[in-house]
Amino acid sequence: MALKNFQFNKILREYDEKQLKNKHELDRRTEEVYDAIPEMKELDQLVVSSSVQCAKQLLLGDEKSLQELKNLTEQAGKKRIQLLTDYGFPKDYLSPVYQCKDCKDTGYIGNEKCHCFKQAVVDIVYSQSNMKVAIARENFANFSYDYYSSNVIEPTTKMTPRENIEKVVDTCKEFITKFDQEYGNLLIYGNTGVGKTFLANCIAKELLDSAHTVIYLTAFQLFDILEKNKFDKGEDSFEFQNQFEYILDCDLLIIDDLGTELNNSFITSQLYLCINERFLRQKSTIISTNLTLDYINSNYSERIFSRIASNYALLKIVGEDIRLKKLF
Repeated sequence: MALKNFQFNKILREYDEKQLKNKHELDRRTEEVYDAIPEMKELDQLVVSSSVQCAKQLLLGDEKSLQELKNLTEQAGKKRIQLLTDYGFPKDYLSPVYQCKDCKDTGYIGNEKCHCFKQAVVDIVYSQSNMKVAIARENFANFSYDYYSSNVIEPTTKMTPRENIEKVVDTCKEFITKFDQEYGNLLIYGNTGVGKTFLANCIAKELLDSAHTVIYLTAFQLFDILEKNKFDKGEDSFEFQNQFEYILDCDLLIIDDLGTELNNSFITSQLYLCINERFLRQKSTIISTNLTLDYINSNYSERIFSRIASNYALLKIVGEDIRLKKLF
């Protein structure tokens, strides 16, 4: 996706900051270990001095010194691990620290952008900082079944809300587990406040943590981008085209609150274009909505309903408004 210079530079600065933070953390750990294990500092100093001596010997033509240094380094490595574990530290405590181990916080693997760089582009272009804040608290670790009643059978599901949500969550976790092996989509629907967006954020976090690109957009945001891509011919039109392409090609697109937009023939045609193109590319989509299936069928189009009914797992969440329950 094309970035403006200030956006590209912002991402690069963030990688510089990560690398600096990683260095400070490794320096802190090193000082901590040296204070606890003086022998470790002596061992590291021996390796450094031996390396300097080896360099001098190589300049004088002594090739044997290189093998001697290699043997010393291997022995020192084993000794370091033994010292760390003997004193209760993890064996990799003095290994380099990276937030992304794939690219070592450089943003690139060879000449290709790392998945973390691609997600950084998505976050900055789609202003997804709010999603990062949301998934820090809305994730499976914080998901609670206690808000769903076990005392009443809901007629449409023939289960209690608690039994139903347990089944829904199991389906979502299976969707995550099989994400790279089996193409799938989810329609999460139900009344206001039953946890649809929370559950979508849970899925988003798991896939972000496993190196997938995720775009989260409300229905209003999505159709605003699609409208600008279609009709805006000004100087920003190239940017909108790039946004549109990434919407079609990211690993997971989350469309939240379908039905809050002002529906018309244009919206209907663009929604079909979006979900159909992603289907053709075998890219997964999650749609959350307060709408019933009958309403989607009658107020969008048969083509949209047919695509959703045949290619999406339909997950209905039932229960009381959790936001209201939290107030009491």
